[in-house]
Amino acid sequence: MTDQIDAKALIDQLGGAARAASAELAFAPSAAKEAALMAAADAVWARRVEIMAANGEDMAFGANKGLSPAMMDRLALDEGRIKSIVDGLRAVAAQADPVGQILSEWDRPTGLHIQRVRTPLGVIGVIYESRPNVTADAGALCLKAGNAVILRGGSESFHSSRAIHACMVEGLRAAGLPEAAIQLVPTRDRAAVAEMLKAVAHIDVIVPRGGKGLVGLVQAEARVPVFAHLEGICHVYADGAADLEKARAVVLNAKTRRTGICGAMECLLIDRAFYDKHGAVLVEDLVKAGVEVRTEGDLLNVVGTVAAAPDDFGHEFLDMICAAKIVDGVDGAIAHIRRYGSQHTESILTEDDAAAVRFFQRLDSAILMRNASTQFADGGEFGMGAEIGIATGKLHARGPVGAEQLTSFKYLVTGNGTCRK
Repeated sequence: MTDQIDAKALIDQLGGAARAASAELAFAPSAAKEAALMAAADAVWARRVEIMAANGEDMAFGANKGLSPAMMDRLALDEGRIKSIVDGLRAVAAQADPVGQILSEWDRPTGLHIQRVRTPLGVIGVIYESRPNVTADAGALCLKAGNAVILRGGSESFHSSRAIHACMVEGLRAAGLPEAAIQLVPTRDRAAVAEMLKAVAHIDVIVPRGGKGLVGLVQAEARVPVFAHLEGICHVYADGAADLEKARAVVLNAKTRRTGICGAMECLLIDRAFYDKHGAVLVEDLVKAGVEVRTEGDLLNVVGTVAAAPDDFGHEFLDMICAAKIVDGVDGAIAHIRRYGSQHTESILTEDDAAAVRFFQRLDSAILMRNASTQFADGGEFGMGAEIGIATGKLHARGPVGAEQLTSFKYLVTGNGTCRK
């Protein structure tokens, strides 16, 4: 399809088909959904050469557009990453079906029996940048939860997303489920995004997955409810009671394993007591690994560091760059995170149970960790098979958004000719 479109007509068409599909998916057998995802996984693996060729077109587009190395890394697919997509699809397929689960039930003196039961949200719109694997992850999770989904990938991942989407449709077809259950907006035209955000008649919730610019746009313009995934300004705090070798391993992993994901450490906080015992070893490790560490005070004595600008704290770099600062104990770390954090993921490195409890109790980020890398902030690592994103808001869904988080509930009330007095 060309990029010159009637965006409203397109979204109306996709939305109408999605709404009809969602009505069928609400009661689709668990076995059919599982079969669709397994068939899609098989198709992705069978077509991996085709998918990598499509990704090559996207990589060339991204290079011409001047994407940063971190964004190019997000975009890139190789056989290993395609295998991860396949594994994610199979993991979601194997999960228990959340639809119809009884969350609670009780009897009333009136004779009524009441059940609260999981039910699909309906139609979900997912707007994402760069990462083509979201096409499979979001499609799989929405299907598992009985929802239809309209996917709008970034312009950079246009060809990769189309190739993966074709595999998802192949899975639906094989299982006898409506092909409109998983639809991909077939244009780079940004007018389609604007229409999705207004499509209250067709879409029940929007999930944005991308940078601050995308999420801010969605939050500002959406009339459809939004699951917000803002920035991943993730902090790691090395407490005075941290184990040195654990701390060195976790800090390096949290920053350097993959810098372009939302779970990458963007700020290292070092307890003054840790610094007095061990010096600036954590910062030295980062510098030796090629990280540009922006800092202040005593940490500037480390060769290779640079002076931090005021806005380096509270910044999502998504690159081989991080901020670092010495703080006074766990309360100093908490105060800093409350001021600069995005309520995504924070980790404390400590062997002191009381410090860990204080950190967990007094911070309100979606994910809090102890002695673990923030790179584990991922639905797959949480056992969800995959995720649509990390929700940093406080309503409905928080943290990794998996199949369960893509459901609501309804009440089933049974009486026996019961009338209210």
